[in-house]
Amino acid sequence: MGNEAQLDYYTKETLEHGISRRSFLTRTASAAAGVGLLGMAGCAPRGAHEGSAVDSLGLGKSSDGAAALSFLPKPEPIPDSSIKTAQIFDVVIVGAGASGVPASLSAAEHGAAVAVLQKENIVVSQGNSGTGIDLAKSDPAGIEALVARLMKDNAHRCNPKLIRQWAYNSGEAVTWVIERAKRGGAQVIDQGNLQQGAILKVNGYELNYITSFFGPKPYTAGDGMRALAKTAAKAGARFFFSTPAVQLIQDASGHVMGVIGKREDGTFMRFIARKGVILATGDYQNNQAMCDYFIPDAKHFGRKQVNRTGDGFIMGYWAGGVIEPIGHTKMLHDFDAGPASMCDMPFLAVDQTGKRFVNETVEMSVLNNYLRQAENTGQYSQIFDSNYMTQAANWPGKLVPPDGLKNYMPDEPGPHHGVFETFINTHKADTLEELAQKIKVDTATFVATVKRYNEVVASGRDSDFGKPADLLHPIDTPPFYGIHRTVRLSTVCSGLLVNENHQCLNADGKPIKGLYAIGNLGGGFYGGVDYPLTVFGLSLGRCYTFGYIAGRHVAKL
Repeated sequence: MGNEAQLDYYTKETLEHGISRRSFLTRTASAAAGVGLLGMAGCAPRGAHEGSAVDSLGLGKSSDGAAALSFLPKPEPIPDSSIKTAQIFDVVIVGAGASGVPASLSAAEHGAAVAVLQKENIVVSQGNSGTGIDLAKSDPAGIEALVARLMKDNAHRCNPKLIRQWAYNSGEAVTWVIERAKRGGAQVIDQGNLQQGAILKVNGYELNYITSFFGPKPYTAGDGMRALAKTAAKAGARFFFSTPAVQLIQDASGHVMGVIGKREDGTFMRFIARKGVILATGDYQNNQAMCDYFIPDAKHFGRKQVNRTGDGFIMGYWAGGVIEPIGHTKMLHDFDAGPASMCDMPFLAVDQTGKRFVNETVEMSVLNNYLRQAENTGQYSQIFDSNYMTQAANWPGKLVPPDGLKNYMPDEPGPHHGVFETFINTHKADTLEELAQKIKVDTATFVATVKRYNEVVASGRDSDFGKPADLLHPIDTPPFYGIHRTVRLSTVCSGLLVNENHQCLNADGKPIKGLYAIGNLGGGFYGGVDYPLTVFGLSLGRCYTFGYIAGRHVAKL
């Protein structure tokens, strides 16, 4: 009963503040009348009507004269004469990534005729780890404790039923992905609890995990999903590469009947879906206007991916879907410059001016909020000396000894194993001055920073930033080390509002017949400003799980 009440409240609030055609037009009218539109002022592109109420809100006009956000253009009608072929399937999936590929296989295994449209010429995904809970080896109280922890770490703005759906289905789904990907030739293992040391107990309750690991780098989940796609193709799924979806097909009632795709030669194909269309197109990090509106604080950060232009958001919006309210969850980290297992260790941190800038107990997942400046965006270095193996022995994470650190040092002769060589950025030096040059900070400023830090350590009280005294250790014994990290935008984790079947909701909170959204296009799972690193591999684990569930559900309709 309590869970239902939570969901009702979540749905009501997110629908009220989300972006839909109806709510948008209502707010536009209010704003133009002088009432104002919360969160939209200052986002406007300047144009022919500069200074008007509409322009000051970042609005334009769609082809039918209705007000629209500039990054949500209304699709132009495609004449039948331009559509050269038409095919009929049970399930049509748009996007071949970490959620779309599992959905295609899941649907095919449940007897559906499946088509997958992919904008790129190959299956695309990123990352290495996808995590689920091993229900058989976990305390039921621990599962609920982790759900509560994730709710907290998502600022209590997520849909609790979606969190629980991952919790109670992810172990099965991740195990299925591992097994099916192996059939396609994938290089994958179950790492179990290896990456989850901090959450083997939550509130004193035991938990165990199933963690798929496609790797080591440069092998990634992209390679793993390509292997899984081979398994899906053998099961009967048909992949249409270099065929972006450009428009959903709806009848007069709003029922989504299929998709129109565009081929490389400029002609169009009609894909009819007897049971449903599943959108799995990913995020919008390469759509600058959309980013400026929904995640303006990520403006200057580099992007890790390409061609993520929000296509699914645009199609879903014009089909009547609701985009989550402003303040989307963003994921920024750097697991490549140095060991990922040391990323949250509270070593001295300096920015690119060479100054200390934060209490180092702040996790890497949120450090971007301190590093948003236009120059050297997202760059900082972790600094420690030759005593680090002793000083940090009891810190969370896993220390890598000096010989292991060499694998992350560009100055060391290769080969470098399990890394992307272009991104490794760990350095060793016999003097602080030499280290400053290697991490590219001002030498005098950096040396003064370390001197001041050592004074703080000697006093036993961090009067500069308040770091706990037991985490204060001097940096005075060479060689000195610096891990120069650059956090960049990996993905945006907010999307279209969906129910537990991952069916898109309209502005009334009612399911849109025939339309589903999963992966980073599916909303409601996160909610905080930043993606929480509570569970390493949660992002891919969520994608696999919801693809597995949605594909099965639609196939069985």
